[in-house]
Amino acid sequence: MKVLYIFAHPEPKSFNAAMKDTALAALKEKGHEVKLSDLYAMEFNPILKASDFPDRKNPDFFNPFLEAIKASKTGAFSPDIKEEMEKVRWADLLIFQFPIYFTAMPALMKGWIDRVLAPGFGFNPVTNSAYDTGLFKVKSAMLAFTAGAPKEVYSEGGAHGDIYRHLESITHCVFEYMGMKVLPSFMVFEAGNMSGERGDEELEKYRQRISEL
Repeated sequence: MKVLYIFAHPEPKSFNAAMKDTALAALKEKGHEVKLSDLYAMEFNPILKASDFPDRKNPDFFNPFLEAIKASKTGAFSPDIKEEMEKVRWADLLIFQFPIYFTAMPALMKGWIDRVLAPGFGFNPVTNSAYDTGLFKVKSAMLAFTAGAPKEVYSEGGAHGDIYRHLESITHCVFEYMGMKVLPSFMVFEAGNMSGERGDEELEKYRQRISEL
């Protein structure tokens, strides 16, 4: 299996970084091919902008949706977008790993989604290819994340509400919309207050989960 691992955490010595290293080692141990997009290390620019499209459809008025449709036909995206698109084309499975910020993924990772999974590439609005007929129906996606709050806070009736509902804007409205099969998420709660022993236990759980993919 070909796996693209998209990672967003600014600290290389963090628990999130340990999760990422654990996953990459487990995937390679099982014989999977792996590519990593470490967004902070890459200094990936999350801002969708006119210069993303070197060959503009309309140089006088910037409509990113229409520019992306044109660029998807001609390949005229900026080099950093094209590089990530090639990774997506190559991959069977995309794993997104991140810490929860304000009940969502970091803006850096959302910017990657906005720029890379562009109209015409991630979905086709002309043919209305979505969900069961999505362009990425042969691919799968998975979320792996940490949260500072206890699990109860992110449960139905908890202060923040059900974590699954928060993430549906990604799992359903992005991944499933593009046709991908969404695998169950891996979650670690109270990540900032863990003992070393519990941290090791969570890493082992993650290793086992990745090994079973």
